[in-house]
Amino acid sequence: MTIQSTRPRTQAYTRNQPAAIAPFRLSPYGQDQGQQPPQRNAELFYLQKQIQSQTPMVIVLEDGELIEGCIEWYDRYALKVRGRQKTLVYKSAIKYMYKVGDQGQ
Repeated sequence: MTIQSTRPRTQAYTRNQPAAIAPFRLSPYGQDQGQQPPQRNAELFYLQKQIQSQTPMVIVLEDGELIEGCIEWYDRYALKVRGRQKTLVYKSAIKYMYKVGDQGQ
């Protein structure tokens, strides 16, 4: 004699099924292993240099807006710029940046 459950069956997890995929990934590099893209070191060096020398910068955003000021700090995803007002800028929104005196070159 077999006993039947009244609960509906759900699909059982098997080892061959792919793991659930996150809706987005912040970095294509393994976050658990601490891997970083090769150009990240150059980016960090450049930002550190501009912070230490308090270089006035112009940051051009993807939508064409210009933000002018000195970079106060940065992290993996954002920059804090001190100009007429303090602004937090996501790195993903930055098209490019340059030093204030370099726009003619």
